Amino acid sequence: MSLLSILSHSPGSVLSFLRWGTAFVTAAFVSGLVMTPEVEAQSATPQPIFENVKLGRRFSPDPLVIRGISGGSVSTQAVSGRTETPTGSCIGYIDEPPDHILELTSFFNYLSLQVESPEDTTLLVKGPGGSWCNDDAEGKNPGISGQWLAGQYKVWVGSFQKDKYHPYVIRISEVQLLNPGPSRR
Repeated sequence: MSLLSILSHSPGSVLSFLRWGTAFVTAAFVSGLVMTPEVEAQSATPQPIFENVKLGRRFSPDPLVIRGISGGSVSTQAVSGRTETPTGSCIGYIDEPPDHILELTSFFNYLSLQVESPEDTTLLVKGPGGSWCNDDAEGKNPGISGQWLAGQYKVWVGSFQKDKYHPYVIRISEVQLLNPGPSRR
């Protein structure tokens, strides 16, 4: 019996197929099995998620890529203590503990954090000098860039909707684009 004939006779089978298919695609994205140009040169070993990183100037590789899953049930405003920052609105939902800890060992004249996800995500960064939020710096992807003081930063990637979870990658780079867009801080 073909997959098409099984699915056409049982609505429950369609739902089950869609759930497993979505779970497989999400797991493949987060584990690094979906090969992007950067990943093709690396091994097929699953990449860790929710990494903490310590960076000094002229870090390598640049961009550094870290992964996670966005979302939560706590409002970004509740954690940030603000509704708006110079980099954007504090909207969306996150978990209480941060997704990543970013420790900068020196001052960065320019550093960018750019989130990439197949779904709408938001960004909150808390560290020396305050809290910064962003939503939709590039399409539905948030980002924050500019000067960064040395110190420890807590990073949350949220989902636009409460209790919705989506895979993401954050690209951290010292390379300043010619037109960095509205996410400058």
